[in-house]
Amino acid sequence: MGSAAPATLRVAVAQYEPEWLDLPGSVAKTCSIITEAAKKGAKVVGFSEAFIPGYPAWIWHRPVDPVLATKYIQNSLAVDSDEMRTIQNCAAKNGIVVALGFSENDNNSVYIAQAIIDSDGKMLMHRRKLKPTHMERTIFGDASGNSLMNVVATKIGKRVGSLACWEHCQPLLKYHTATQREDIHVAGWPPLSPHAGPELWSMSKEGCQNLSQTYAIETQTFVLHATTVIGLKGIELMGTGQAMLMNTPGGGYSCVIGPDGRMLSEPLEAKSEGLIIADIDPSMAIMARSFLDICGHYSRPDLLWLGCDTRERRHKVDTPRPGAEEKVVGENE
Repeated sequence: MGSAAPATLRVAVAQYEPEWLDLPGSVAKTCSIITEAAKKGAKVVGFSEAFIPGYPAWIWHRPVDPVLATKYIQNSLAVDSDEMRTIQNCAAKNGIVVALGFSENDNNSVYIAQAIIDSDGKMLMHRRKLKPTHMERTIFGDASGNSLMNVVATKIGKRVGSLACWEHCQPLLKYHTATQREDIHVAGWPPLSPHAGPELWSMSKEGCQNLSQTYAIETQTFVLHATTVIGLKGIELMGTGQAMLMNTPGGGYSCVIGPDGRMLSEPLEAKSEGLIIADIDPSMAIMARSFLDICGHYSRPDLLWLGCDTRERRHKVDTPRPGAEEKVVGENE
């Protein structure tokens, strides 16, 4: 009698064009994608960086555009909002874990954010990109220490985590994420393009995919490499036709990467919208980790270790004035 086939888990990566600078349209499209992924049997679906309401591509051409910046803020997604609850309810209805990338509106300051929503609709984790990259700092703010806690246990029995874009260049951040022992990692990226110069190779679709593959090798996780499609609608709306980046239709280079860095999925065309689907075998990660475990047998914490501060820094902290504490006086005093 033959042994049973190893259990696999179906995962999906969303490669779609956003509903640019349109929050209601973005939420509706996000829910449509979640529903489609669940119909195809996926238990996890990963989204690209700032899928809601789309990546602000104009910043690489015009750092200051008050009109577009205002519209972008107005259409960014608040964590505590009916729009987010709609997405959470959709995840619960479809019984699927959702790793969402979005521009977070917090009192009209915006942050590159990610959330992991469990298959029952509960938001397990919400984080912000620690340091926006280069021109992103014209729009987005920094994160605080609580955004270091970016890996969570889900109801599907797997630990899921996420990082955004060039956070995959940050050795200390990657190591801190690895210590949280992910099984599945969602790497959120903007629209990408093949390297043509003079921009950095590391900003190209080849360079960014390399970073996601390296992350998989380093951490022995399955990586959902999620990129965004940009079409003529987005290019015209944001005026990037003459920009260095995101100036022609394309951008979609999503894939599923195995824990030894190999490709586990077939690509879509760069201009095409759709789901990248793969059935992953968890034993692949065990095999990879038996050779390489940077937080286990292949480490030297007696020689090298990481210090971190995972506290959220608040703008206002109430501290009692010295000597202002109430004196408690007994009845007989």
